[in-house]
Amino acid sequence: MNRSFPPAMIALVALLIALTTIFTLVVRVPVPATQGYVNLSAVAITFTGLVFGPWVGLAAGGVGAALADLLGGYAQFAWLSLLAHGLEGLVIGLLGRGRRSTPAMILAWLGGAIMMVAGYLLGEGFALTGWPAAIAEAPLNAFQALIGAVVGIPLVFAVRRAYPPIDRLGQRPKWTE
Repeated sequence: MNRSFPPAMIALVALLIALTTIFTLVVRVPVPATQGYVNLSAVAITFTGLVFGPWVGLAAGGVGAALADLLGGYAQFAWLSLLAHGLEGLVIGLLGRGRRSTPAMILAWLGGAIMMVAGYLLGEGFALTGWPAAIAEAPLNAFQALIGAVVGIPLVFAVRRAYPPIDRLGQRPKWTE
């Protein structure tokens, strides 16, 4: 079985990585306690995971957020953003891909949000900032994730309404007669 990615999917993933990077860089609220920042990455990650699934959510979330850290002067967080936001996108995609109901999307988002907050808490606590700063930043990471749901889930509905074929974007066309 050939599992190669169609060129349209490769281009789509690249665009979604760029979108996540931009959402991460455009609005950055510094957190002095951890030398990190709160941003809008969860909006792009929530949208991507719900519409395009776990693997695209993983790539766009992880690589996009890590690139933003590298480009924005927070290189020390890039590895952690790759893991935390990548897992966020993966879980949202696993639980929510193709779901049409708001409760199902909220549950998918919640699973991803828990992964992201826990990932940053553990990564910062063990390796970057220490436990007091990591614990102090956890509510801010949860708020960042909440913004992802408040904006990202309605964005899914709006884009599906404006462009119904979005759920098939990047997939191989199916031959029919």
